[in-house]
Amino acid sequence: MSYNFARMKIFFLYLITTICILCSASCNRKIPMQTQTISYALRLKPGQDLRKSLQSFVAEKNIKAGWVATCAGSLTQYNIRFANEAEGSFKTGYFEIVSLSGTLSVNGNHIHIAVSDSTGKTIGGHLLENCLIYTTAEIVIQSASNLQFSRMKDGTTAWEELQIEEN
Repeated sequence: MSYNFARMKIFFLYLITTICILCSASCNRKIPMQTQTISYALRLKPGQDLRKSLQSFVAEKNIKAGWVATCAGSLTQYNIRFANEAEGSFKTGYFEIVSLSGTLSVNGNHIHIAVSDSTGKTIGGHLLENCLIYTTAEIVIQSASNLQFSRMKDGTTAWEELQIEEN
């Protein structure tokens, strides 16, 4: 009796697997290409401009589809553009970088930053030039070999938005 039960169990697993494969193929879903993810680590030193340094690094490494994986560091001044504002907000002092995220490419970047002051008050928005490193910025950047990012107006917003192409 247990022999027949085992055979039935194997048959149903085979049947379910076959159905899943057929359904997946009929859904016209893209099957991801084999991707090589490359990781880079860099450390910025006191006085360096965070945005300019990231742009230089991306150009030097010819990164076509990258993102900020993590960042820990501090600033002596920030220049951040808040949501739906035309100009940046500039302030000097001592600030911890509590978050840095965004897409990076030789074809354009879109980077957000959040910083906190000595009381823990946190503020964030679009990273602009003139965010100067205080003690350090330890950054890990990753990129995908099978993608290319660009930025262009696509009619959905007034901004140049991310365009993604597969290589």
